[in-house]
This record gives sequence, structure tokens and C-alpha cells, in this order.
Amino acid sequence: MRELGHIVVLAGGLSYEREVSLRSGRRVADALRGAGVEAILRDADSALLDLLAADPPDAVFPVLHGAAGEDGAIRDVLELIGVPYVGSPPDACRLAWDKPTAKAAVRAAGVRTPASVALPKEVFHDLGAARVLDLVVARLGLPLFVKPARGGSALGASAVQDAAELSAAMVGCFAYGDIALIERYVGGTEIAVGVIELAGAGATALPAVEIVPAGDRYDYTARYDAGGTEFFAPARLSPAVAEAAAGAALTAHHALGLRDLSRTDLIVDVSGEIHFLEVNVAPGMTETSLLPIAFKAAGLDLGTTCRDLLIHRAR
Repeated sequence: MRELGHIVVLAGGLSYEREVSLRSGRRVADALRGAGVEAILRDADSALLDLLAADPPDAVFPVLHGAAGEDGAIRDVLELIGVPYVGSPPDACRLAWDKPTAKAAVRAAGVRTPASVALPKEVFHDLGAARVLDLVVARLGLPLFVKPARGGSALGASAVQDAAELSAAMVGCFAYGDIALIERYVGGTEIAVGVIELAGAGATALPAVEIVPAGDRYDYTARYDAGGTEFFAPARLSPAVAEAAAGAALTAHHALGLRDLSRTDLIVDVSGEIHFLEVNVAPGMTETSLLPIAFKAAGLDLGTTCRDLLIHRAR
């Protein structure tokens, strides 16, 4: 196995998810050091390009969440300066980052996804919020789920049980983005399925992780506060449903042109049908994040797995 020189773990940035990204980055850097890799943690700031030019790393491991980190921009810059990195290429990131576009691509590939509409804030301003929301309810019914069309960590996302709640949900959503994705709510078991590509193995689905939040919803607090959510890995699914969930995640990974690693969020409804929600090209790596839980369920060590991904991409 080839030896790595020094590695840069890229975390932080200026998105709403900065603190989560820093936690993820610290964990990945520590895990890599534990696997014998010289890893340094760096922020995505004005000093980054000079640092990479002065001492080019063998590769970069981006753990940036939110805008720039997941919309392909930082990866475009890494390609401009010729620094290899772990993860999906810029065009694939842009597809996955825009949830309505990702849903359309995955639906076209044969995976079920909740009916939805994507509406910019200007539509409500120009056409009248009340009238537009009435049309949404008439088309999609109730309950609904509202979230920013771009973004993660459940920021600005909320379930709507009654039409009277929809206006407040839209206000909360628009605090985090200018386009709202309004989906028909699908009840059931929430799971996440990671996909990893290790050298010589191709894309492989990891064991599904079942998410059981202590409260009503898997929100920001439930995601990142230890003890707020119970996880089951592998998820408590029948073999047939587990196989279907793995197939859906692999289909999403390939349909969007993703690379190295991804995490697909799904709902298993009461009849056992799989519904695609969204896909993440820079999954969280904190102590409560889903992809490291899936690594553990698959018998994979976080540090050696990240090291192997870097070796595959290094100069």
C-alpha cells in the first residue's frame, strides 16, 4: 500500500453549518492521525490557497457542509489548482445540492420520491402568499414537509400537519434559503444508507442506519446532541426491504454521478416501500453522524477507511 505524505482536512467555512463542519473535520483529522496519516485541519478562508500552494498536500479531504462545501465551488477551486480530493466532482455536487433537481434525477432512474413543488420566495411576494399556499395544499394535500431546496442539518425544515401552520413553516424555511421545497409528508421509518467506493470494490452500500429521535422529529438538536436520538445499525428492516434501500442509495449515487462516498436519506413507509428524500455529498462525521455509524456497522474503522479513500485519490 502506498504511503501518504501530508493531508489537509478541510472544514469550517461560513455556512450555517460551520460548527458541525468543524466537529466533523476534527474527528476525521484525529482518526487519520490514529491511522498513521499526517493530517492537518484547515479552514476554507483567505489563507487556504497560499497554504496549498506553499506546501501542496498529497490530497484534501473536504468535510465542508452547506453552501460552497457541497455545491461544488470549493471542489472547482481544488481542481483549478490541481489538488486531488476525496469526494464527488463539482458537477455532481451541484446536482445533489439542489434537492428538487436531485429528486427529479433519482425519480427518472426509477426510485420513488414524495410529490413536491419547489417555489422561490419571490413567487409568494409577487402572486400572494395565501393564494399560492392554498394551491399547494390543494395539489399535495396534508400533511406536508417544508425545507430549503439547498442546505442540510434540517435547518429551516418543519412538518406541517394543518394548513394554518404552512405560512409559519415557509417563513422558517426562507430564513435559510430563497427557494422552498414543499413535499407530501410520508410517514414511516427514517433511514440513511451510505455508499462508499474503495479501490477495487466499486460502489458498495453500507448497512442502513435507522433513526429514532427522542422527540417528534430528527431536527438539528436531535442530530448533534448526544443522547437525543437512538440509532439502529443495521436498521430493523426485513432482508427484502434492506436490499431495496441499498439499491435505492446505489441508484441515487450513480444517477447523480457521485464518487467515493455519499449518504442517501430515505423513508420506509408502512407498506415497506422506499422513498428517496435527499442525498449528501459531504456527510457529517461527528460522533452522532450517520455515516460513521454505518462504517462501524460494516466493520470499517473510520481512520483507515478515510485513509484508503485518500490513497485512492492522492497524487
